[in-house]
Amino acid sequence: MEPQNLTGISEFLLLGFCKDPKLQPLLFGLFLTMYLVNVLGNALIILAIGSDSRLHTPMYFFLSNLSLADIGFTSSTVPKMLVNIQTQSKSISYTGCIIQVVFYSTFGCLDDLFLAVMAYDRFVAICHPLHYTVIMNPRLCGLLVLMSFFISLLDSQMHILMISQLSFCKKVEIPQFFCDPPQLIKLGCSDTFTGDILLSCIGAFFAGIPVLGILFTYVRIVSTILKIPSSSGKYKAFSTCGSHLSVVSLFYGTLIGVYISSAILSSSKKLAVATVMYTVVTPMLNPFIYSLRNKDIKRALRRLLRRTT
Repeated sequence: MEPQNLTGISEFLLLGFCKDPKLQPLLFGLFLTMYLVNVLGNALIILAIGSDSRLHTPMYFFLSNLSLADIGFTSSTVPKMLVNIQTQSKSISYTGCIIQVVFYSTFGCLDDLFLAVMAYDRFVAICHPLHYTVIMNPRLCGLLVLMSFFISLLDSQMHILMISQLSFCKKVEIPQFFCDPPQLIKLGCSDTFTGDILLSCIGAFFAGIPVLGILFTYVRIVSTILKIPSSSGKYKAFSTCGSHLSVVSLFYGTLIGVYISSAILSSSKKLAVATVMYTVVTPMLNPFIYSLRNKDIKRALRRLLRRTT
């Protein structure tokens, strides 16, 4: 369904962080640096995995897709923010806002689903090691990735369908640095209660189910690890999912913190700063977490860098 602007509004205003012109160059440099580190770090992970045949396993296949989703997730919001800071403009067109919601929802949902798929991969590797290669065959891995993309597209279309039915008032200021769907619903002139309920249902389904899946798999993983008699065996088994657990904790911890802060914080600036944690900082840190804790990734990166130099 094509999104329709029911009120003829041509643009929204993204309030962002700070109105002080003196701080704009600092903000621009800070977010440009974080964005470049995010893109470069995740791109190196993808290239390292693709160039090393020893990393062509399900775990690293899913990791490369997660890195791709992280690049897309950050790219859906940060470039427009950088343009607005550089041009000292806060506007974003109605069409641009809708496009931003599409990519933000799609890649955000992909992050959720890939983390859940990676948890399932670790569950099979630890709880059913003898059948790992049979269960996690290339066909299943490809099917899991395709299903994740399909579900993410469905999630974004549901967001667009809901937003396209809103009628907006004259006040079109969004207290964020991007078109955040909850903030767009609050701008609606009509009754926003139904929209809030629908948005909560969408979030509970597309984000809640992956979270429950991750929790279930880690309960099974921990119970299996505790049954291993030797301490070295327990450490080896846990180390295979340590990086993933760190990324999951960082991503969902910051995400939950943002939603709690949105209910507590009255300042839109503080809410925008809190949102930066899971939209920019977490995707930027993911490559460091996996590369620093994973010897295979570090070896592949060293080989990749030696080839390029």
